[in-house]
Amino acid sequence: MPHTQSAKKRLKQSQRRKARNRSVKAELRTEVKKVRSAVAAGKSDEAKTGLTTAQTKLDRAATRGIIHKNKAARLKSRLSKALKAAKK
Repeated sequence: MPHTQSAKKRLKQSQRRKARNRSVKAELRTEVKKVRSAVAAGKSDEAKTGLTTAQTKLDRAATRGIIHKNKAARLKSRLSKALKAAKK
């Protein structure tokens, strides 16, 4: 446990940030799963709309530093590639 006042404050701040980051990551995972399940079910319209929302959430998380920018780019690329393959 922290002893100094500043260390106590930093602990509170890190706990708040951790909770916020975890909720954002959970949202990202559910959005990606929605797109993948829509692609697997053959619902291209639903997958396309889900892809746009997933891309915006991934970009926002990457700019805020919650996930790495390359991870966001990789996920967006894989989702769009899966959607294109399903359309064929």
